[in-house]
Amino acid sequence: MKTCKRIGALLLALILTCSLSVMAFASLEDTGFSDVDADDWFAESAVYVRDNGVMNGTSDTTFNPNGTTSRGQIAAILYRAAGSPAVSGAADFPDVAAGAYYADAASWAAANGIVTGYSDGTFGPGDPITRQQLAAILWRYAGSPAAESGTDYADERTIASYAVTAVDWARDTGVITGRDGNVFDPNGRATRAQAAVILHRYLELLGSGAEETPETPEDSGETRVLVAYYSATGNTEEVADAIAEATGGDVFEITPADPYTSGDLDWTDENSRVVYEYENPEARDVELAQSTPADWTDYDVVFIGYPIWWGIAAWPVDGFVEANDFTGKTVIPFCTSSSSGLGESGDLLAELAASGDWQEGQRFRSGASQADVTAWVESLNLA
Repeated sequence: MKTCKRIGALLLALILTCSLSVMAFASLEDTGFSDVDADDWFAESAVYVRDNGVMNGTSDTTFNPNGTTSRGQIAAILYRAAGSPAVSGAADFPDVAAGAYYADAASWAAANGIVTGYSDGTFGPGDPITRQQLAAILWRYAGSPAAESGTDYADERTIASYAVTAVDWARDTGVITGRDGNVFDPNGRATRAQAAVILHRYLELLGSGAEETPETPEDSGETRVLVAYYSATGNTEEVADAIAEATGGDVFEITPADPYTSGDLDWTDENSRVVYEYENPEARDVELAQSTPADWTDYDVVFIGYPIWWGIAAWPVDGFVEANDFTGKTVIPFCTSSSSGLGESGDLLAELAASGDWQEGQRFRSGASQADVTAWVESLNLA
């Protein structure tokens, strides 16, 4: 993200200027919180985040360690850690009041792709944050670094697709560890005590220099490409990966919060989910697990891929297009289909977006080769 280096520097400065309080942890005797004993497993972290101005107590004398941590609170915590940079305009969320303590934080977090809103346009500031959501937020805040897949958790299959890499990164760095029984518990709620420990680990990770801040497009001067796609059966995913290979771009999978099963996608079954949605357009507002990719504002070119459903783009893509501002971006649609062409799908998406420089798209057959995709990408003259 454009502010990534600045954020990293601010966090590092914050940690270095508060190093004396970290050194004092070895002789911690009084936490200053009536509900946090000095020998509690999270005591040092509670004191650390308070003394460094990252996370406040619930009162002057209480921390409420077992309380839940909300999306609004996490946004506010990271916003403070970033130095509370100026934001332009009010948060564009109907459930974020202008005077709320997290209002500026929500605007900043959404603009930088750190904490995104839901597909219905809300931010959900009071929603308890889950462990996988927190992992994804901190991973995006760190610049969405690559991560080793490592040993799978026993509940790996229950981790949402948007959070898989983030959870791998959190495990690799030790920022968020698994629980007893080799489980991650992705949907478990993060208490205030857990959030304090996780933030403490994360800030020390940045301060140690172990987490390198990636070069941003502003530093390199290169065109940055994103390949966003929804894939029902894997064909669109293959083409998206081929485009990313040809362009050196990043990949973002558009994932419904309630994924389609093979039965849901059976268009020959009049009782299937996809047939119902086709016959009832009001049911096509598909909530997404994540609407806005990390570093969204940094991308210059966005490819959007999808299968063709009844002559138009598969409707999970609509939520992605509606949720994002394409101003200043070149947008190139592509579809996969065994028989149907691109048709008006690209034009309809451009109309829905109402922003961006939308180009003529391309239809690929099932099993399109890397050579075919590369030849098309090269014909676009994106450099």
